[in-house]
Amino acid sequence: MNADDFGLTAGVNRAIVELHLAGVLTSTTLMARAAATDEAIEIARATPSLGVGCHVVLVDGEPVLRPRQDLVWLADPRVGRFRPSLSGFLGDLYRRGPRRKLLGEIEAEAGAQIAFLQSRGVRLTHVDTHKHTHMFPAVLRPVLRAARAAGIGAVRNPFEPAWSSRATPGAPWVRRVQVALLRRLESTFLRIVTEEGFVTTGGSVGVLATGTLDSATVASLLSAMPEGTFELVSHPGYNDSDLAQAHTRLLASRETERGALETLKQFAAVKLISFADLRPAAVARAKV
Repeated sequence: MNADDFGLTAGVNRAIVELHLAGVLTSTTLMARAAATDEAIEIARATPSLGVGCHVVLVDGEPVLRPRQDLVWLADPRVGRFRPSLSGFLGDLYRRGPRRKLLGEIEAEAGAQIAFLQSRGVRLTHVDTHKHTHMFPAVLRPVLRAARAAGIGAVRNPFEPAWSSRATPGAPWVRRVQVALLRRLESTFLRIVTEEGFVTTGGSVGVLATGTLDSATVASLLSAMPEGTFELVSHPGYNDSDLAQAHTRLLASRETERGALETLKQFAAVKLISFADLRPAAVARAKV
């Protein structure tokens, strides 16, 4: 079970470490440039049983590299930040003009974020991306190249399985359509992951339920889960004043998710692992 946005705020950090100590959270992904990154790094170093990956941020965040000198296309030099929306990022990504330079900057920035965390003593188990940007092939390859250069060999499969979608009753229909359409990219994703020599899971459970993941939904998902290795994606936290300033649409839902994840204690048959345990031989029998 993986929690995103480690480092976003002190309240998010607190929720993640509490859930790990409670035995229901095995993994998290850390943002290299966020308000509480330094605290998260200290927690990661002091909690070796918690698997920690790099949550590569390419939109709606602050880069590690210099916006004006190193990220001419990827970041807005006027404000020193990435594009605020995924749509704006994708619009430039698939324009013919800046595409080649943008891909180079993606690899460089992903590598810089990974290197920053490793330089601070964090042993990274895997990579994923903020807003799942690596589901798009043009982003996936440079991110994987950066990760491989840093000795990382595991990546999130960001696609929600069909069985998981059916077991998510409360998801808005618009998001349900979006998830179904994006699933068309999965076969290309898996091919690239294999070609680049990475391991991944059978999919990400809970992506469809982002913002609506409550105890009933967690129970429904775990009850419907077939044999295999799946990542339960979550965004727990405390809805405090820091979170309100953190440029996230997930506020009250983080409190709901924090409580909902305790439901995992009712499913003793589900084996919890981290991405550090994800090996080709283990893929068929464990749950991340």
